Amino acid sequence: MELKHCINYLLSASQNTVFQYFSQKLSDYNITPAQYGVLNCLWGNGDLTPKQIGKLLLLEASSVSGILDRMQTNKLIERKIDPNNRRTIIVSATKKANDMRCAIEAIVVDMNNKFLSQLSDMEKDKLRSNLQKIIEIGRK
Repeated sequence: MELKHCINYLLSASQNTVFQYFSQKLSDYNITPAQYGVLNCLWGNGDLTPKQIGKLLLLEASSVSGILDRMQTNKLIERKIDPNNRRTIIVSATKKANDMRCAIEAIVVDMNNKFLSQLSDMEKDKLRSNLQKIIEIGRK
């Protein structure tokens, strides 16, 4: 099979292209795309447990733990023990993270515009829908 017909190649190559662009833009804020994913979860949902973050981002607990460690070192998140259940850790965004929210969200809008600008609204919707279907198939 030619690479241009291999779904893994097409998804990997397109994801790498977007990832490199996004990484470069986020580097001014000393965060990674994975850390943006965590911040997006916190900004949209409020305080969460690491398990909830992993579920939202489709990441394993060990991956989430490493991301959170680096984010805590960079003062982007705080981890606290839940006073109602001492076995549970609660993750929250810091003021530093919240202060950069508008700038980071502008980068995301710019990225989406750059990579989706050649598609019609219908094509954008179809792309998102098809990618979501692939995610769902992988979960089965």
